[in-house]
Amino acid sequence: MRELLIATQEAPSWANQQPSKYYVAMSPEKVAAVQELVGERNKQNIAGAPVLIVSTYEKGKSGFFNGNQTNEVGDGWGAYDNGLSNAYFILVARAKGFDTLIMGMRDSEKLRELFNIPENEAVMAVISLGYRAGEPRQPTHRLLEEIAQFF
Repeated sequence: MRELLIATQEAPSWANQQPSKYYVAMSPEKVAAVQELVGERNKQNIAGAPVLIVSTYEKGKSGFFNGNQTNEVGDGWGAYDNGLSNAYFILVARAKGFDTLIMGMRDSEKLRELFNIPENEAVMAVISLGYRAGEPRQPTHRLLEEIAQFF
């Protein structure tokens, strides 16, 4: 876990603010508690996962200088940076033979209570870490021409 989380620190962030924080449930009791706080479909998908991680970011860091918002995106930069950090986590985990599932359907207030997450952090996602039970179905993707314009 430490090696995977150290990898997240290599992700770029706004002015190197590094706003991402991680709360790692590894004990069976904490894992079970977190499992109860994700959406019903996700509960099935993460059954047996040995580790669940709550991903947050500190508000008011990325996208701000001297406490002032630098552009219209504001705290959206914190969410963006957290996504980059999470991407590093899942890519390194996969390279080491693990699988992950990032879940946005979660009870953020109960997770905040469970891990004593301060109010200045936005709860973004729960990430499961474990081993693949079977081959996942590859979803279809939009055509490149629908998402990119070349000039």
